[in-house]
Formats: sequence, structure tokens, C-alpha cells
Amino acid sequence: MREVFQQELADVQNGLVEVSRGVLEAIRNATQAFQTSDVSLADKVIGNDINIDEQTARIDDLTVEILLLQAPVARDLRFVVTTMRIGSSLERMGDLAAHIAQLARLRFPEFVGPEGLREKFVRAGELACAQAEKIAALLDTEEEALIDDIISSDDAIDDLHKEVLDYLTAHTDDLSGQTAQIVDATLANRYFERFSDHAVSIARRMRYLQDGAPTAE
Repeated sequence: MREVFQQELADVQNGLVEVSRGVLEAIRNATQAFQTSDVSLADKVIGNDINIDEQTARIDDLTVEILLLQAPVARDLRFVVTTMRIGSSLERMGDLAAHIAQLARLRFPEFVGPEGLREKFVRAGELACAQAEKIAALLDTEEEALIDDIISSDDAIDDLHKEVLDYLTAHTDDLSGQTAQIVDATLANRYFERFSDHAVSIARRMRYLQDGAPTAE
């Protein structure tokens, strides 16, 4: 029974790693579609989002089964509870990548948002992809140094978020009549910020898994 239990825990971890790699692919493709107005790539991200949802649902089912049948304790219990919450964050990250792709799909063949914000959104995409890479590596290796890297990278995303809002405020007159671009930029700005927030949440939960200290959301 113990061997079966350990295999089930391994299956949960492997499932999270697989989902995180799907999220990484999604945000890479979404940001490229967003930056290049690549509608086929946007459609791919949107269509593949259901795979991430289904994978996380299977992980949830397995963790519930473990709780009911194996009655884990101590670190094993922390692992099961933590992975359920990590799975939820990964699902939301996949949704946010799909939302970014949907903006590109909606505005095709035009680009998303005001031209003056293009460079900032390129940077936001780079940071989001880097975070997703580190999340995938963290879930696979549990390397402690990655936790601090992910958490600290949120500051750069927050700074960009504020810069976009400041730009939109400062250029209200210049953007008069460009309601769609303003709305798109505001939404994209929020999506990138929330993507980072979920990445940080995962990192903090992995720290909790390692040392048992309460997470600070």
C-alpha cells in the first residue's frame, strides 16, 4: 500500500509538471500572437486551453482520491493540499494566456493596444515567459533558489503595470477616439499582472511545502 501511495504522489507531481509545461507553451505562443498579430497562433492557444483545464481536473480528482483513501499526514498531507492549490493557479495562468491570445484574435489584422505601449508589452511578455519557465523547473526539481527568483520577478511586472496605467492616463487626449485600443491595453496589462501573481502564489506554496511556514498571499 505504501508503494501505491508513493506512486500516486509521484503521479500528482508529474501531472503538475506536465501542466506547467503546457502553461509555458501557452504563454509563449500567446505573447508571440499578441506581439505579431498571428491569428493562427492565437487560435492554437485558445483551442489548447481546454487541455490545461482537463489536466488540472484530473489532478484534482487524484488528490481527492488520495485524501479519501490514503489519509496522508505531515508533509504528505501538505503536499496533497498544496498541489490542489497549485493546480488551480496553473489553470488560471492557462486561462490568462488564452485571454491574451483572444485579444490578438479579436483585433486581427490590427495590433493590440496603442503603438506607444508595444515595447512595454513585449517586456511584459518576456517576463511572463521567464516566470513560466521557472515555475516548470521549480515543480520538477523543487530547487529552492527558483522560489526567490519567481517572487522577486513580480516587482518588474508590477512596475510595468504601473507604467502602462501612467501612459494611458498621460495620453488621454492623444488616445481620444481609440476606445478599443485603450480597453485592450488595460485588459492586457491586467492579464500579465495576474499571470505573475499566480506564479508568485505557486512559488510561495512550494516554500510552504518545503518548510511548513504559512504563505503570505
